[in-house]
Amino acid sequence: MEWGTDIDHEHPEGRHGSDGWLPEARRIACPNWDQRPPGLDVDLLVIHGISLPPGEFGGPWIQALFQNRLDPSAHPCFQAIARLRVSSHLLIRRDGELIQYVDLHKRAWHAGVSRFAGRAACNDFSIGIELEGTDQIPYAADQYRVLARTTRDIRTRFPDIGLERIVGHSDIAPGRKTDPGTAFDWEHFHRLLEAQERG
Repeated sequence: MEWGTDIDHEHPEGRHGSDGWLPEARRIACPNWDQRPPGLDVDLLVIHGISLPPGEFGGPWIQALFQNRLDPSAHPCFQAIARLRVSSHLLIRRDGELIQYVDLHKRAWHAGVSRFAGRAACNDFSIGIELEGTDQIPYAADQYRVLARTTRDIRTRFPDIGLERIVGHSDIAPGRKTDPGTAFDWEHFHRLLEAQERG
């Protein structure tokens, strides 16, 4: 299978072959993941913001970055990041489309140098969700709706992720990262999540 194609849902390793895949997400192949350290429970959810180029939405560049296919000549800002090997478990587009790149039980490469509650290397024990957006531009209503529903589903699978363990990238990499930024409405998100979990 070529990178960039949806996975064959009939394949035994496919969407229905593991509870690490969310059935409502479109699955896209991504090479940037590995195994989590043995014996570590997933107990942290990290919310990110991303747009490529910065402030532009809807293009193919986030997917290209996660597939190691970002063309450094396509935009000046790509030259500095084209060689990065990064990923996220999930991406929520502006229109609310949910895309999954990495099995939730595997380690995606989203957090970088990071620390939470005295523990370093947050990739080892966290799930990463990217929201297509920027620190300053309000996120879309569809994104909050899908984020709340997806967070509910993740917390059902990983009950050690308490509400206090749902954080922004800036919380685990202060001074290095600022996303999801001041544009992210945590109170609104928490209200939607509470409504989802009440059913």
